[in-house]
Amino acid sequence: MLNSAEANLALRRAFSLFPTGVVAMCGHNGNEPVGMAVNSFSTVSLEPPLVSVCIARQSSTWPKLNALPRIGLSILGADQEPLSRQLSSRNGDRFRDVALESGEETARFIPGATLWLDCTIADRLSGGDHEIILFEIRNTTLFPDIRPLVFHQSQYLGLSRAS
Repeated sequence: MLNSAEANLALRRAFSLFPTGVVAMCGHNGNEPVGMAVNSFSTVSLEPPLVSVCIARQSSTWPKLNALPRIGLSILGADQEPLSRQLSSRNGDRFRDVALESGEETARFIPGATLWLDCTIADRLSGGDHEIILFEIRNTTLFPDIRPLVFHQSQYLGLSRAS
């Protein structure tokens, strides 16, 4: 039997085999931009239009975003790996040299992303050491010519078309 640390590492490696997109969750609290990068994003429903994101309970950024009436979700483009790393950082200014586009109310978006989703929080669910946030999509802006950034086995990748 694996000890807890070994089991967590093994499970983290197993989860890393599932490729995901990378999402910037951004808003503005009236004084400054607030945001983070996440890769636990999933589509949920067409009616009503819902997506979900899982947030670690120990996140210090989520309480700031949670207080906002609107949050912008930007599905990052293939050339935005440095930005993803910056938004994932626990130290420093996550928005240094980042130009944000304003959405409705407090939502903010990342130019160069493949998709923008203007969202409100619809529900919060318990998910172990994470909180599952259901977002209702209020508006979408698509950039279909931009390829998405992909995260797989703890590495950033771009997509190429299969022949």
